[in-house]
Amino acid sequence: MHMMSGFGAFMRHDESQVPSVDRALLTRVLGYAKPYRGLLVLVLGTIVVITTLSLVPPLLMRTLLDNAIPDEDLRLVSLLGLAMVTVPLVNGVIGVLQRRATARIGEGIIFDLRRQLYDHLQAMSLGFYTNTKTGELMSRLNSDVVGAQQAVSSTFVALASNLFAVVATLIVMVQLEWRLTLLAVSILPLFIIASRQVGKRLRDVRRQQMAAQASMTGLMQETLSVSGALLVKLFGRAGHESAQFSDRAGTVRDLGVRQAVIGRWFFMALGIVSALGTAVTFWLGAVMAINGSVTIGTIVALSAYLSALYGPMTALANARVEFTTSLVSFERVFEVLDLPLDVPAPVDPVTLPAVRGVVTFDDVWFTYGDSVDSGLESVRRYGWGDRGDVDDGTRRVDTGFALRGISFEAEDGQTVALVGPSGAGKTTLTYLVPRLYDVTKGSVRIDGVDVRNLSFETLASAVGVVTQETFLFHDTIEANLRYASPDATLDEIMAAAHAANIGDFIESLPEGLSTRVGERGYRLSGGEKQRMAIARVILKNPAILILDEATSHLDARSEALVQDALDGILANRTSLVIAHRLSTVLNADRIVVVDHGEVVETGTHDSLVDAGGLYAHLFETQFRTPAVVE
Repeated sequence: MHMMSGFGAFMRHDESQVPSVDRALLTRVLGYAKPYRGLLVLVLGTIVVITTLSLVPPLLMRTLLDNAIPDEDLRLVSLLGLAMVTVPLVNGVIGVLQRRATARIGEGIIFDLRRQLYDHLQAMSLGFYTNTKTGELMSRLNSDVVGAQQAVSSTFVALASNLFAVVATLIVMVQLEWRLTLLAVSILPLFIIASRQVGKRLRDVRRQQMAAQASMTGLMQETLSVSGALLVKLFGRAGHESAQFSDRAGTVRDLGVRQAVIGRWFFMALGIVSALGTAVTFWLGAVMAINGSVTIGTIVALSAYLSALYGPMTALANARVEFTTSLVSFERVFEVLDLPLDVPAPVDPVTLPAVRGVVTFDDVWFTYGDSVDSGLESVRRYGWGDRGDVDDGTRRVDTGFALRGISFEAEDGQTVALVGPSGAGKTTLTYLVPRLYDVTKGSVRIDGVDVRNLSFETLASAVGVVTQETFLFHDTIEANLRYASPDATLDEIMAAAHAANIGDFIESLPEGLSTRVGERGYRLSGGEKQRMAIARVILKNPAILILDEATSHLDARSEALVQDALDGILANRTSLVIAHRLSTVLNADRIVVVDHGEVVETGTHDSLVDAGGLYAHLFETQFRTPAVVE
């Protein structure tokens, strides 16, 4: 068990780096153990008791051979037999107590790390998630967290237990026969040599194995999701994906076999070293017994202590590999926890008791460059803001910024339609109001207060968003609607559903509000999901509504129902609407035309048509036809 503990820890780190331990890392790691210091003291106490009791059986055997049997003392034989049974029984009970304490420590640390990681990830901006694989986040929250707790619970306990076992065993062995003990310890360098020769190979293989497992898990996460499975089936790529999975799973298999073989060779080497030490000790002990220097009972006791000594010595010889590799998981967890919040909470948050809904863009500049670097891996965002300089035929446009000098204001109760070609920056512009991203320069204000200074609670309650792609949890209709207002009554939920033209549909279902919508809402049609999203926003009742209409892909009946619901919620609230339909543009109080990340025109429909600019061109080529602007 002691030897195995040196290879239970795993390594997940960049292959060019060698694990290291420094005071800052250790201090931070030990900080997670502080809440459990009482349990750690208890564990140390059980280690002392268990190790001490484990030293008793060889002494009992020595007494049996040297005293009880030669003296024909049956009473002593009985007492020794009873003691032989009592020692493992007591050790077993104390071992259960130790296991309970270590489990409390380990599971507690897992809980603390997962909660801290999850809270930190929740605070990251949308840009972080667009540049990070979901499978990688799951790996950090699961495997890495479990590996991290092992550094404090399993590794700490193993090191403490092995160290005390070696010291205590050596003390007893020296008392029995110091010369044989010195001979037994003299082979320690051979343990160290074997450990160092194989330790690096095991670490390298484990790194490769964890990387291969991450690759395999990523493929599974992508292709076994509803969206991924749909794509695979539609393009007939099941065979290709199966081959891909087989290849990656095969790599994991081969590395697992390689790790097992290397470990087996290592244990064989250690076994030979142990056998050599035992054989030499036995030989010299036999010679000394023949000469009358030691008793047979002493030789038997020492042989038992040898097996109890070599295991912990092996583990301690490999202590650096074991401890540093177990700390790598902590380092990976800290990598995430140390990611700066690109949308940080305000130092002195402003709370608005009543939001009027005036939205002001004041010389807003924005680039996705900062958010690209905030993910767990380098993923380039391919969009307008990353194309470099583009020549539009009349001027040279620097597109390093997705938005450039945006300035306009939406008064409370006004509907402002955002119009422009695909990739002009309209969606990006709307993302800045609820702080899905933060501006690079300039400011976005609500009722005169910079959104970066508003409390997250105020911002969340003031701004409602209906996106092009509606996301629903794999839960009931009621749970998805109640997400906007946890305290809403059933009557309020159904009132919102009817206002969104989805109420009759819900009531027609056999299970009504208790109907499960499936993963991402795939059991519902596109129009039904859109109306669910609208009902959810109606329940939220925000002062500011951001709407990216997605009716162009719906059938005529669904589009009419969705549009009717939208018309109802646009009334009496400030609305920023990315326009796809002529009726939305005509009903808007103001139209803002965006092109290449800049506001190029503002006005009403009639004034912009008369101006003969970009809006007039879009009106003639797209709004008069079923084509979609974005």
